[in-house]
Amino acid sequence: GNTQGSDEEVSVIVRMLEALRKCSVVTGGSERPLTLNDILIVAPYNVQVRALLHALPGARVGSVDKFQGQEAAVSIVSMCSSSGDASPRGLDFIFSKNRLNVAISRAQSLAIVVGAPALARTGCNQVKQMEWVNLFCRVVGAAT
Repeated sequence: GNTQGSDEEVSVIVRMLEALRKCSVVTGGSERPLTLNDILIVAPYNVQVRALLHALPGARVGSVDKFQGQEAAVSIVSMCSSSGDASPRGLDFIFSKNRLNVAISRAQSLAIVVGAPALARTGCNQVKQMEWVNLFCRVVGAAT
């Protein structure tokens, strides 16, 4: 399984950007084509950040910390791990309320979470872990 990087998610995001760049955005009352500069791609692990940068030269790709305080029309979050159990930094990192909030709240119009379906089925041993996974499931559920 994937831990800190996901080639599958990179491929999905590349295809998403191809589709998104055919869209337009309204800024200052005028419509214009959506550009790479209008899209933030956020990943929790540097391995995934590097893979995305390699696949998408010129794209705004980085960690949650890099984009703190920045916004864009679209924010894409790559979760990386195949399951919560595969996350090398633990459930509290991959499902962090603050990290997830910062990642999706960068979007002015559209936030997209890209991740393995198994993340929503992560087993929990503590109430706190249930809260983290539940928040993730609510975010995903709100988007579908």
